[in-house]
Amino acid sequence: MAWWQKASAVRVVQANGTSNNNTSLTPFGTIWVVDDPLTEGPDPNSMVIGNSRGVYVSAGHDELMLVAYLDFGFTNGEFNGSSISVLSRNPVADIEREFAVVGGRGKFRMARGFANLKCIFFNVSTGDSIVEYTMVLRH
Repeated sequence: MAWWQKASAVRVVQANGTSNNNTSLTPFGTIWVVDDPLTEGPDPNSMVIGNSRGVYVSAGHDELMLVAYLDFGFTNGEFNGSSISVLSRNPVADIEREFAVVGGRGKFRMARGFANLKCIFFNVSTGDSIVEYTMVLRH
């Protein structure tokens, strides 16, 4: 089975108060653990160069808003063994958005900066998406 056919985000917590009366893909208080492939490009057949692992928390009562902590770990190429960490609010309904870079390991030790995100593909019924990250770092 190819990586894009496997679930890469799994709901691990959902608040009792939101479980029966909210049909949203992101009910308030829900937490997901993610392990997404990090690829060279948006094509699912692009070379995998690492993974994006972390946590999403649904933190918007009145809007589709997640808070994301993600660690982009490189497992191939020039940055093999290094990672970049982001922590930010994620207004997922916006096609373009920005994350704060809060650190890193290896070649990205003490990284600071920002990541511009652009949604390339989003399936509303499944929540599946492909997002392009362009990062500007100081390290």
